[in-house]
Amino acid sequence: MKSAALGHSVTALIEVPAEQAFAFMKDPLLLGRWSLGCMDTKPSEVEGVYSGTSLFDGGTGFFEIDADEKRLIVDYRLGDLKQRQPRISARIISSEVCGLEEGTCYLTLDAWRSAGMDEARWERLCRAHEAEILLIKSQCEQHFG
Repeated sequence: MKSAALGHSVTALIEVPAEQAFAFMKDPLLLGRWSLGCMDTKPSEVEGVYSGTSLFDGGTGFFEIDADEKRLIVDYRLGDLKQRQPRISARIISSEVCGLEEGTCYLTLDAWRSAGMDEARWERLCRAHEAEILLIKSQCEQHFG
């Protein structure tokens, strides 16, 4: 695997305070409005695990959220009902860290490629995240605006 194909990152300036962006990103039901691979999320029969439907192939995906409020990081653990791995992460950077206008923040989505993921699937995930960061920006700003 080429080193350039091992991870992917996208960042947007979000025009809400960092704490609000974090609240948006850790909400599993709101995830079902912006994640193209996991739309219409709902709780599964396993506590803390949610499911959603992929717009790409109609398949069901499962995830759980591990949110670190102190560091403003959300890890999305993806997989099946039995096992999930932290393969997607969102990090929110507050305005004072980078000298941004008060009431704004940076939001970054990071993805890591699993060893068995073929090139076409990885390319799809990367392009999806480039669209999803725009959905997150728009929906988060509308949600708190």
